[in-house]
Amino acid sequence: MKAHREWDTLREVMVHTPGTEIDYAMLAPKPFLFERSFNTEVARREHQNLVSTLRSLGVKVNVLKDLVVDSADRDNGFRKRLEAEILSRVKFYGNMERVEESKDYLSRSIGNLDSTNLFSTLTLDPSIDLKEDVGNNLAYPRIYSNVPLANLYFMRDQQAVSDKGMIIGNMKRSQRKGETDVTEFVFRNLFKGSRVEKVPEGAILEGGDFMPAGNFSLIGIGERSNLEGAMSFIKSGIIESEEIGVVSNPVYEFMENEGLRDPMVNMHLDTYFNIAGDGVSVGSADLMKRAGLVLYSREGELIEKGLTLYDYMKRKGFSNVDLRVSEQMSYSSNFLTVKDRMIVNVNVGDVLDRLLKEEVFKGATLEAIRKDLNSNGRENLFPNSRAVKEFGVDNVEIKLSELTGGYGGAHCMTATLER
Repeated sequence: MKAHREWDTLREVMVHTPGTEIDYAMLAPKPFLFERSFNTEVARREHQNLVSTLRSLGVKVNVLKDLVVDSADRDNGFRKRLEAEILSRVKFYGNMERVEESKDYLSRSIGNLDSTNLFSTLTLDPSIDLKEDVGNNLAYPRIYSNVPLANLYFMRDQQAVSDKGMIIGNMKRSQRKGETDVTEFVFRNLFKGSRVEKVPEGAILEGGDFMPAGNFSLIGIGERSNLEGAMSFIKSGIIESEEIGVVSNPVYEFMENEGLRDPMVNMHLDTYFNIAGDGVSVGSADLMKRAGLVLYSREGELIEKGLTLYDYMKRKGFSNVDLRVSEQMSYSSNFLTVKDRMIVNVNVGDVLDRLLKEEVFKGATLEAIRKDLNSNGRENLFPNSRAVKEFGVDNVEIKLSELTGGYGGAHCMTATLER
């Protein structure tokens, strides 16, 4: 596993086509960290189209479920490790005698279960509460899905890959903490020739905050990653860049006095900034100028303070395609670069219309977007703007109007394994 620069040709990724776990999230999107509800069947078809598109562009796409199921069916050793993982996760509650009977039975009979069943158990995280039916001298079950991994399809976030391998992060939100258990199990067991490290407890790091760029790399901190996580990544030795900029993820000035900020603005670095090619960045100049940057060496030594992301990228010789607020809030920067100046992006205009129709934007955010649209119109939204064409950036548009309801686009949905 290796990724030296964000614009190097993309060779291999891992993705997860969402399953039953996202159906739970539709009942209460906000507590599941989703932006809005959406049609899950359409969302699955969108994801399958994303997979097909990447394969047509020459990218090897590992679908998490297929990889786990096929490996378990083919490799008895992996199958046994998967069974042990399931036995350690499934919890039983109730009368102690019945609990022990049920645990013992599952342990003895788990070999009868098909591998697809085992994978579903990983994503649904079930517990079984054995209630007593006194009159019939039986137990009857109540099934609880503790924290179904509804956000698992955002495969970027659980880990990050740089020059010498992968680092598994720790997720900040409780709803997502179980995701790294699943991905760490898969990568350690099925990618044994690759270096896999993990950030220590207390350090928070999510992959959407990391962007490699050759002789420098960027790590965002703020809403989902912290300084301890960034420093543990830097000192892991996985990053070979001469300089690593730790970027404090910003918010717009109009949001500073709001009690409830929109988390999409500063959730991850890739929610407002990305790199489309050698010398070409794409991001909200407003936010980039407000994003403080502290520069470290790859050994973790402080080099320079007082920078901004905007000024640093200019120093490194990058020209920036500026994103308007309406574009940035519609996942324009969350594209996936497949090679130098070739990106896969969401259908920005349709997503914007959907967000406005469903009244997702509130308060000062809605006012700012309306002002932007009134002044600049909604024609030629990213990536159809003049600046994109001037820099020679080509694109493939993917319809992700449903899946973006979970807060993310093509970049968030793909874990880079090889560039």
